[in-house]
Amino acid sequence: MTVVRALLNPRSMRWKIIALVALACSAMALSVGVLVHNSTLKRSMNDGAAKANNTLDRAIQDARFSGQAPPLAAPGTLPDSLIRQVEAHGQGTLYENRPPAPVFWAARKDNGQLYAVKVDMTADLLTRQGLDRHMWKYSLLTLAVVVPAAALVTELPARRLRRVARTARRITAGDLDARTRMGSHGGDEIGEISSTVDSMADSLQQRIATEQRFTADVAHELRTPLMGLVTSAGLLPGSEAADLVRDRVRVLRDLVEDLLEVSRLDAGAERSQPRPVPLGELVKESVAKTGLTARVTVHDAPVISTDPRRLDRIIANLVVNAHRHGAGPVEITVLGPAVTVRDHGPGFPAGLLTHGPQRFRTGAAERGRGHGLGLTIAGGQAKVIGAMLDFTNHPDDGGAVAVLHLPSDDPAGSQDPLGPTTAVQP
Repeated sequence: MTVVRALLNPRSMRWKIIALVALACSAMALSVGVLVHNSTLKRSMNDGAAKANNTLDRAIQDARFSGQAPPLAAPGTLPDSLIRQVEAHGQGTLYENRPPAPVFWAARKDNGQLYAVKVDMTADLLTRQGLDRHMWKYSLLTLAVVVPAAALVTELPARRLRRVARTARRITAGDLDARTRMGSHGGDEIGEISSTVDSMADSLQQRIATEQRFTADVAHELRTPLMGLVTSAGLLPGSEAADLVRDRVRVLRDLVEDLLEVSRLDAGAERSQPRPVPLGELVKESVAKTGLTARVTVHDAPVISTDPRRLDRIIANLVVNAHRHGAGPVEITVLGPAVTVRDHGPGFPAGLLTHGPQRFRTGAAERGRGHGLGLTIAGGQAKVIGAMLDFTNHPDDGGAVAVLHLPSDDPAGSQDPLGPTTAVQP
């Protein structure tokens, strides 16, 4: 379908080249046609004038030697322009293309007598008209051959350009292994572009791999001293300062665990372990574990085959994000294999809706716009279990809406035994 749209796109470079070739051929055919027509017409007029003069000369000579009547002409029978030529120069010629037939006049004034003859130019006119028809016919025939040939010739570079564009789109979508693999084919500009795209993808992949290794190394290096810090904080005597220290240590521990999880997702080390799970019951349990208030509505929830631990992680992150960056009430709706988490806050920022969640960025004003590791982890875990996570804003009040579409190939009737229920989790 994409190839068909590219072929039919009138603004594509291919059609512009074809139009340019057709325009160049038409301009050349028109120029040659006009030159040939004018040259033929000029030669025809010269030949016609010479033929008319020769005919007049023979008629006058025949009249002198044979005693026949000379080709005398009354002034009223000749065209006015021809008479003016004769009065000015003593002789003249004139071409007239009038019905019933085109003629060439020749007139001369000799000893006070006006002589004139006319020669039929029908054959000459038909010859020139036939030549014009042949030029038009063969010009159109040439266009009919050249334009399809130009279309075929431009297909190869257009196909290579489409391949480069497809590769660039795959890289933009996150497929860092995508390559054009055309090298510098032919040594032309398209080959240079493809080589540049491949080099850019290699460089980008190396930079991201370096970032991922750095994140994983930092998280692993912090984990050991952090465990000691957690243990030490637990041994502190009860006080307000100790509670503050334990709270900050817990936040730091969660951050390190999130970093480790992100690094595993980036490395592709996470594997799903699916088993049959009643979706409605699992969602309710996941919301309850967060300890946050949310209204859960379950309707026609199936029993799906998925990894419950990863699904629990996704639901928990979405609920926590809704409370942290949105506003209540938070509503979770389970309808079929889809789970919708909605809040009534300001909604997701435009950058997240356009580019998706970005790590190390949070919705807090002091750290810029966007969201941090919570939604990044939710999106990564959704990919692991084969689900799709969409982010939108509600069209009415603008609240943030996250929809998790879970794969479900269970037969009809395999429903959550709980049935349609509504619960508010404290």
